[in-house]
Amino acid sequence: MDQEKRSQTDNPLLVETGFPPFDRVEPEHVVPAVRQVLDRANERVDGLEKSLVPTWAGLLGPLEQLNIPFEYSWGVVSHLMGVKNSDELRQAHEQVLADVVQFGLRLNQSPAIYKGLLAIRDGDAWGELDEAQQRIVEQKIRAAKHAGVGLRGAARERFNAIARELSQLHTDFSNHVLDATKAFAFIITDAGETAGWPEPLKQIAAQSWNGVNREDPKATPDDGPWRITLDYPSYLPFMEHHRNRNHRELVYRAHILRASTGDLDNSGLIDRILALRKEKARLLGYANYADLSLDSKMAPDVAAVEKMFSELVQAARQPSRTELEDLRQLARASGQTEPLAHWDVPFWAERLREQRFRFTDDQLRPYFPLPRVIDGLFSLCTRLFGVTFEQADGLAPVWHEDVRFYRVKNGSDETLAWFYLDPYSRPEEKRGGAWMDGCLSRCTIDGELRHPVVHLCCNGTPPAEGRPSLMRFSEVTTLFHEFGHGLQGMLTTVDYSDAAGTSGIEWDAVEVASQFMENWCYHKPTLVGMTKHVETGETLPDALFDKISAARTFRAGSMFMRQLEFGMTDMRLHTAFDPEGKATVFDVHQQIARDLNPLPPLPESRFLCSFSHIFAGGYAAGYYSYKWAEVLSADAFAAFEETGLDDEAAIAALGRRYRDTVLACGGGRDPMKVFHDFRGRAPRTDALLRHSGLNSPSPG
Repeated sequence: MDQEKRSQTDNPLLVETGFPPFDRVEPEHVVPAVRQVLDRANERVDGLEKSLVPTWAGLLGPLEQLNIPFEYSWGVVSHLMGVKNSDELRQAHEQVLADVVQFGLRLNQSPAIYKGLLAIRDGDAWGELDEAQQRIVEQKIRAAKHAGVGLRGAARERFNAIARELSQLHTDFSNHVLDATKAFAFIITDAGETAGWPEPLKQIAAQSWNGVNREDPKATPDDGPWRITLDYPSYLPFMEHHRNRNHRELVYRAHILRASTGDLDNSGLIDRILALRKEKARLLGYANYADLSLDSKMAPDVAAVEKMFSELVQAARQPSRTELEDLRQLARASGQTEPLAHWDVPFWAERLREQRFRFTDDQLRPYFPLPRVIDGLFSLCTRLFGVTFEQADGLAPVWHEDVRFYRVKNGSDETLAWFYLDPYSRPEEKRGGAWMDGCLSRCTIDGELRHPVVHLCCNGTPPAEGRPSLMRFSEVTTLFHEFGHGLQGMLTTVDYSDAAGTSGIEWDAVEVASQFMENWCYHKPTLVGMTKHVETGETLPDALFDKISAARTFRAGSMFMRQLEFGMTDMRLHTAFDPEGKATVFDVHQQIARDLNPLPPLPESRFLCSFSHIFAGGYAAGYYSYKWAEVLSADAFAAFEETGLDDEAAIAALGRRYRDTVLACGGGRDPMKVFHDFRGRAPRTDALLRHSGLNSPSPG
């Protein structure tokens, strides 16, 4: 016992209580800790299989407790791979990845555990389990089937080999995208080239230069040099504001060719991933990988997804064509003689937005300092859900000095949850995009409730020149989006980790709570209440709010078609595409993009090589989920509109109902039933189309 205590003290990944000691974790801790956790877990599974009692307490309870050491070890390592990536951490992660995958397969393929689950489901005591418990049992049975529990001999061996290889391929794909993003930089030394740039772009471009030239930190926002990268806070404003068309083309081409050449080329990985997924699905008796994927989602089948695609394409096709023609006309009228190209679209779209709505990004940013936005977000959640937030920096170790820590309270002083906020871009070590992840799930340990802890990670514009982060409006909506996920993780009332928070929620319903929160960024009292000009202290003027509201549907048809292009490509690759055929994945994307968009993609585009959502994340044959869930989230917000957004008492009452249904139930209840509980009926598409400024498609 003394030796065990010493090993836990020496290795922070072996701690199993309190908040994870992120500040003490080093790459050399990973391999010994994970192997020790796996050894103990295998011993526990051996014992469980021998003495298994087919009851909740006799089987599901021990399985839940089995997960706790993994949260503190493998969960921490996986999180650090996303926020503090390094060559050393990757090497350690890779050494134990196959072992972790193998343990998961061993657990899911255990005949004894599977028989125990079936015995619980088919036994006389089934009716004594609550709804969440029944869902967990049924989902574990399905997960076991999807993990090959029914396979024997050579088929199981092949299935397990596929699972191990896919896990490594997904990791390699993600690492290649991160490395390719880091590898590109476009340096500007002529101040004249920065004419028209917003001030924050100058600041982060100068910071980027200084970040890689630490021995000679000479860059300033006004005098440069300026370093442009493919990281979102750098790439997007550059494409929107840089006047040199040739430079925009260079950066755009680098963006669409990320991870498609040399040692970082993901092309071969894509082919291999698709081939293995197809083989995996066939081994399990499915016609294709999409059928396997949808077996655990809300959408009943591929036909239902394609029906949604068809309806939304019909609504968005003509508006997207009109929107592109508007850009062509503006470019011509402004003196551009070359045909409109992809690297022109963001630039002229921003000019058209400024022209139509008479505001610029530079005008908005000073009103959205991150601390003020966070206060406004918290205030909204207090009004809607009756919860309060308290800064708790110092109570939990963090992985970077920019990370903030908060406690979530239930009106009084009752702790409900905790969360980390990692708000800024760090392209040298942090993957792109924004995400929410569970850190520690809500569950009961030794008779005591453990409160949930979640991670909220964004890639917003870092602070510069002594000022707080001044946010783009899109960064504000992204923060609200991720916080919606976080609320579902933090305000869950389910006491079983397999169904608490976002766990156990069908993948195409998991975006409902996040997209719902975005709508509040267009609610005047909420938005204006979170603004405070960084210099004058003034709130957002009415005129600017009106312009933001008017611009909400700007180019909505084009944005719809972009998401549909991604979703349809994903679904086609996982249904009809033959990885061994003559056509390439890029041919599939090209065909769909040409059918949908009036501006054909470049023939050399390799966008798929950086499409991490489906090749390294959880959205394989599931990218449609964003639009599927957006229908539900828009309809949920419409309930607040119908109640009257100015009626505080009514909004608060409806907010509590939303909390008690959508946020509380987690994966413990069928998502369509949860929606019915909140809305009182099935979801409709009209709210989404109305919010997007699109007309409902005509019948037939």
